[in-house]
Amino acid sequence: MIIANMDETPEHYRNATRTILRFAVIMTIVALLSGVAYRESAKQLELDAVDPGLRIHAILTLALVHGHVFLLTVLLPIAFAGALFLARRAGGADLPPMAVRSLTWGYLTFATATIALMLYKGYHFLLCARGGVTDLAEIDARYFGGVVPLRYGVYGLVHVGLFVTLAAFLVALWHSLRRART
Repeated sequence: MIIANMDETPEHYRNATRTILRFAVIMTIVALLSGVAYRESAKQLELDAVDPGLRIHAILTLALVHGHVFLLTVLLPIAFAGALFLARRAGGADLPPMAVRSLTWGYLTFATATIALMLYKGYHFLLCARGGVTDLAEIDARYFGGVVPLRYGVYGLVHVGLFVTLAAFLVALWHSLRRART
């Protein structure tokens, strides 16, 4: 049996695992719906309506959302939850609750925000192209209402938040494997 006895599993591990699994179920549905949304939305931009390069660019971000949702919000969180139990089974020390919260409330939040930004960008480019804007520079300039500092700030916050929360969890996991559980 790979998973340790539930009686000795820390409560914060069980809570985190429940949160991650519920989140993964919801995000699996989101991933499936994003694939359908992409297919149906891309059909609305006719092949001969715009330049082929613009069409590819207008639908590319939406095409990538489906896989990113599965990877960032389904597969990786489940793997991280499994790593908690595998590390315990390998004799590693228990991670402190704060490190586990970094995963559940930090990483999951910023991963969701990353997906939301991808959807926003994808639909922004697609709807602009469908609306007759044929210059990529103009479409890009209109992104985030043309407020470049807001755009950079939001992207910076989400990406740094994703990195910091995931790094905090992974560093704690690494250190737990260097210490024996008491």
